[in-house]
Amino acid sequence: MRLEDLDHYTRALLDVSRFRDYCPNGLQVEGRAEVLRIVTGVSASLALLEAAIAAGADAVLVHHGYFWKNEPAPIVGVKRARIGLLLAHEVSLFAFHLPLDAHPELGNNARLGRRLGLTVEEWTGEQGLIALGRLSAPCLLGEFAARVEHALGRTPLVVGERDRPLKRIAWCSGGAQGYFETVAALGVDAYLTGEASEHNVHFARESGVAFIAAGHHATERDGIQALGDHLAAQFGLEHRFIDIPNPV
Repeated sequence: MRLEDLDHYTRALLDVSRFRDYCPNGLQVEGRAEVLRIVTGVSASLALLEAAIAAGADAVLVHHGYFWKNEPAPIVGVKRARIGLLLAHEVSLFAFHLPLDAHPELGNNARLGRRLGLTVEEWTGEQGLIALGRLSAPCLLGEFAARVEHALGRTPLVVGERDRPLKRIAWCSGGAQGYFETVAALGVDAYLTGEASEHNVHFARESGVAFIAAGHHATERDGIQALGDHLAAQFGLEHRFIDIPNPV
């Protein structure tokens, strides 16, 4: 398909214009005009770009791209190496940040909930990024933590009594620990996100609401894969997800 058509379609699909974001969403680096093979990944690191080029990608789609707010503008050092590699091989880069977190079907939070057996009942918080829902069957915090570890392949940080029953849970992938106090006021039993800050531990202990940090990277692998699979099915593109491990 044409690169221009891919850009227009993905921007409309993810309702990009609705979001106030910290980076441009959509096509960030322009490559060749025709796209037959796409590679998806979480972050546009040099390792991902090198793997995508080796796989013959015409375009790379990521959740974390470039040109963040307050980022230095000069294209030097690491930034030059990344962008220079894309330009040298005429490979396009697309990035979808908040729009990919929030999409009710393909988004990181929707897919994370599905993976963990959570049913979304409501979208809330800033720009509708936080999911509120319930487990298909109530379980204890320790049991749910084990489920998270099995599903995401890493041991989460869990603050709370392991024998506490869970019914209502809020979650938001990535670096959304700042929403903890907001969701705690909604009457949830636990909040799950990717990262943790020092004060989250104290608030969890004092509020009685469990806090789970399951990894920024680990909680944001599913959305970009789902987008790639969707595009492959819709337009007959060849799609490959490449995971570059990240402990954060």
